[in-house]
Amino acid sequence: MKLRLLLLIVFLGIQTVHAQRVIKLPHEKPKIINWEKGEKEYFSKVANATIVANISSPTLTVYEPDPEKKNGTSIIIAPGGGMYFLSMKSEGYNVAEWLASKGITAYILKYRLVPTGEDAAEDLNAIIKESNQERIRITKEVLPYSVNDGLSAISYVRENAKTLGIDPQKIGFMGFSAGGVIAFGVVKECKKENRPNFLVPVYPGTDLISPKPTKDTPPTLFVTAANDQLIDATFFTELFNRWHKAGVKTGMHMYTKGGHGFGTWKRGFPSDNWLDRFYEWAESEDFITTKP
Repeated sequence: MKLRLLLLIVFLGIQTVHAQRVIKLPHEKPKIINWEKGEKEYFSKVANATIVANISSPTLTVYEPDPEKKNGTSIIIAPGGGMYFLSMKSEGYNVAEWLASKGITAYILKYRLVPTGEDAAEDLNAIIKESNQERIRITKEVLPYSVNDGLSAISYVRENAKTLGIDPQKIGFMGFSAGGVIAFGVVKECKKENRPNFLVPVYPGTDLISPKPTKDTPPTLFVTAANDQLIDATFFTELFNRWHKAGVKTGMHMYTKGGHGFGTWKRGFPSDNWLDRFYEWAESEDFITTKP
């Protein structure tokens, strides 16, 4: 009997972690893109990760902090995956749970992706080998819709701030790799009502949108690794210089080790603790106020 009760408690605990509230975001159906297969979450052997593919309808998955810890700050998380899939564990679930543990309301954004077959990671690898220019062409067809999903997410959170129990002036956008591209697109296309209050591009992609900061670009923290195998480190320093010269309050953590896609994996490098460094930055910029 005790064993059955223990198993039930464990099961309910697992269910509590994953049974988060999901918000459907308003969106227009593209005329030129067709998703033949439905949205699917699975473990991809090719990506060696839990991923979600074939997203055709954008959503926000809400991770609420303990009411006693809730500080009013919220962050929309855009996982990466080359616009072909989302890396959900390392750049989604783990990040959202960490933020919620710190009193921050986290929203995982499932933005629209390139339609794929049985394994989106395999499809991505195949198109890169065949023609990287073709990958860029295909990706750019869906990118405007993905960026709109990011803007829609900010609009929803800000418009419903009172109901959600968050501060409408402390909404951040954190994007990983391709999610960083979405972050750049959001800043490029936003209006006052759907502009994030701060931006955290984590090893952001660079070949789809060339970001040009302005005086209205929100305070930004770049997080990268110098040994990123996909993006030359000098591009990240150029991004920092571009932001700084535009008068944007800008910070950067560039680690010597980490590679591309280090996310929340623990490998014994200083980059393992980048979320702590983000938290310190956000506190220093008054985007997070710790409850006494």
